[in-house]
Formats: sequence, structure tokens, C-alpha cells
Amino acid sequence: MLKKIDISLKSIYRFSGYIAAFFLVLVAVFILVGISSRIFGFYIRGLAEYSGYCMAASSFFALSFTFVEGGHIRITLFLEKVSGVKKKFLENWCLIIASFYSGYLAFYFLKMLKISYEFQERSEGADEILIWIPQTSVAIGSSIFFICVLHHLILKIFNK
Repeated sequence: MLKKIDISLKSIYRFSGYIAAFFLVLVAVFILVGISSRIFGFYIRGLAEYSGYCMAASSFFALSFTFVEGGHIRITLFLEKVSGVKKKFLENWCLIIASFYSGYLAFYFLKMLKISYEFQERSEGADEILIWIPQTSVAIGSSIFFICVLHHLILKIFNK
């Protein structure tokens, strides 16, 4: 059963990376449409805001995929000098700290999403979109990242 959970979580992290890539493509599309609209003399409201929302979504969905692939800046230079029990302790300690802060981040993004939804808060841009809509992707991405870090902590503790 734990193996199935591990496989499922890894597929969620991979899918999260695909979602991040999709949002990154949307950023490029919005920027290109904005540039071409200025060249041809018409204006589309909210393109800058939408590209910003897509960039935030891309960044947060990419966190877990990048963490699994080893793309985050880590303390490997320091850990290479240490071995044995000290290395295991330091790796666990770093993952505990990362779990705490990623959980803190996810909690407050979810709280912010809830408040924005309850008050039906709108963006200050030209589009006046309900702000909870773009915040949803950030909250989901940060929650997946928290699960990812916690997952790796559990795997590291049980030597898997």
C-alpha cells in the first residue's frame, strides 16, 4: 500500500510539472499577444495581469517537480564533507525545517484563498478578476510542494 502511495505521489509531482509548463507557455502566449496587439494598434485589457498570474501558477506548480528532480539549491557541497550518522541527521534536519516552512507557506496561501473567496475580493488591474481564481493555483501548488517535502522526509527517515 505504501508503494502505491509513493507511486501516486510521484505521478502527482510529475503532473504538477506538466501544469507548470502549460502555465509557462501561457505566459509566453500572453506576452506575444500583448506585443502584437500594440504593433497592430489595439489593446487587450488584463494581459499583463494574466501573464503575472500564470507566472505565479507556473512557479508554484514547478516547486514539487523541481524538488523531486533535484533542481532546487541544496546543501550538497556541505553534506559531501560529512558522512554516516551526521549526514543522516543533517539531511533529516534540513527536511524537517523545509517541511515546516513549506507547510507554513501552504497554510497561509490556503488561508489567503479562503479570505479572498469569502470577501469576493477583486484585482486592482484593468480586468478586475476575482482574485481567488489565480490564487487557487498558488495555493494548490504550495500544498503539493508541502506534501512533496513531507513525503521525502518520511522516505528519508525510513531509509527508502
